[in-house]
Amino acid sequence: MKVYVTDKGFVVQGKAWEVKQYLKMQQRRYPRVADWLKDVSRGM
Repeated sequence: MKVYVTDKGFVVQGKAWEVKQYLKMQQRRYPRVADWLKDVSRGM
């Protein structure tokens, strides 16, 4: 599974169950996608 972060957003690539599991994991840390993108653009 791969995650690509770009200026405009991100791309999650992998099998459907991997992507779904990854997004659920991220949802625990970031309730909204906008929060995740803000954190990634800041450099975590």
